[in-house]
Amino acid sequence: TKEPIPVVPTVHYNMGGIPTNFHGEVFRPTKDNPDATIPGLMAAGEAACVSVHGANRLGTNSLLDLVVFGRACANRCGETLRPNMPHKPLPASAGEDGIARLDAVRNNKGSTKTGELRLNMQHLMQRHAAVFRDDKILSEGVAKIHDVAKGLVDLTVTDKSLIWNTDLVEAMELHNLMGQAVVTLHSGEARKESRGAHARDDFPDRDDENWMKHSVAWCDVDKDFKVELGYRPVHLNTMSNEIKTIPPKARVY
Repeated sequence: TKEPIPVVPTVHYNMGGIPTNFHGEVFRPTKDNPDATIPGLMAAGEAACVSVHGANRLGTNSLLDLVVFGRACANRCGETLRPNMPHKPLPASAGEDGIARLDAVRNNKGSTKTGELRLNMQHLMQRHAAVFRDDKILSEGVAKIHDVAKGLVDLTVTDKSLIWNTDLVEAMELHNLMGQAVVTLHSGEARKESRGAHARDDFPDRDDENWMKHSVAWCDVDKDFKVELGYRPVHLNTMSNEIKTIPPKARVY
């Protein structure tokens, strides 16, 4: 070309996600049992996080999420379910919260278009949660993202229909993205080290003594996006003696 082409790094893969074990069962860690699961709830694919990638996914490794652990979920269902097992009774209000959330977004009487607020979030994340970070950048981002998130109450959805409503879909997606953005900034600010794709100029080295653990976050997306951070231990040993355990070491080129 005769003119320079603008190039900006963007998201290719979200490391992390819904925390699961190798069966695809979703974790709900407790103080006494970090590996406690929610009975009957499973996740697979790139939405889930069995955490075979650590802090830096290798190329093509997302196939593990899709193929290996998708099959693991199916196998686990076959092990835990029996033919003709009756469904457990559901409360009469099951699903109402989801419908109420959708209707609240669809019928919200705001003045801000989804694209405008999404762009504000994107610019903030590009500035405060990009490849290289430090405490000042991250702490400013934590404060600012909550201000951006407050804009969700002023969203407007012009298309009120329920058929091929891309305006509504984008608004719902923005609500989900905002939760991810808030959690990303909070967990990044708290982790005082560099590990994989989390590269901090003020903490350039990995700190296995203090930070060899998974970050787990709870975010109240229905109120003020308050974040509670917790941690789970990293399983370093293989599940059998067929393959030797490979100790963690620095990734160098």
